Amino acid sequence: MKKTKIIGIFVSLLVVCVVATIVVLKFPDKKSNNELNSQIEKITDELPINIVDVPDESSKVDKNANGIADPIDIVNSARKEAQQKTPYVDAYYVGGYPPDGEGVCTDVIWRGFKGIDVSIKDLIDNDIKQNMAEYKGVNGKPDSNIDFRRVINQDVFFKKNCISLTTEFKVNDINNLKEWQPGDIIVFIEGYEHIGIISDKRDEEGIPFVIHNSHPSASEVKLSWFHNPIHGHYRWRY
Repeated sequence: MKKTKIIGIFVSLLVVCVVATIVVLKFPDKKSNNELNSQIEKITDELPINIVDVPDESSKVDKNANGIADPIDIVNSARKEAQQKTPYVDAYYVGGYPPDGEGVCTDVIWRGFKGIDVSIKDLIDNDIKQNMAEYKGVNGKPDSNIDFRRVINQDVFFKKNCISLTTEFKVNDINNLKEWQPGDIIVFIEGYEHIGIISDKRDEEGIPFVIHNSHPSASEVKLSWFHNPIHGHYRWRY
């Protein structure tokens, strides 16, 4: 048995013994095993959890006047992909849009922005027509059936039209954690091309979740789950 495993078992036994001792001291009368076990569970549940309260500094603009802030509209619309576990299907579609129920990471983005009535396809297609040289992925041959669904093209568009923010992520730094707000767009280029949307959900340490689609299907995972360097971090100009 490895030394680290032995130490882990010892620590676990020590914690149980300490909690049991607390129960015995707190409840000196004779108790049944069931009663003692229930008290141990109660005390254990009451042990403090390291909860980090990260300020919500997301925009409260509500341009579509539906009573929900635009960043949350984006998150809610994108989250549908994770909730239905949209299968990752990399394909070319005449007309550009994949059918409901399949897609890739870039489809999470335009579907998210549908929540604020913004057509990412129209915006990117128009910008490519006017500034084709800036879109290296187009290579001088625009194709409206696929251009808006390429990570490198979305990255160029968002870099031009959004607020660029930190690409450094620090787990135990609240000032850094609050830089990551709902609706933000995160892009990876090095290692693999990928893109996602920062969720309004955080864990106890304040780490935000990301809504994305990577094989086999769309999901919502912690930002710390990604190990590739972050290439871009953008916020829509609400």
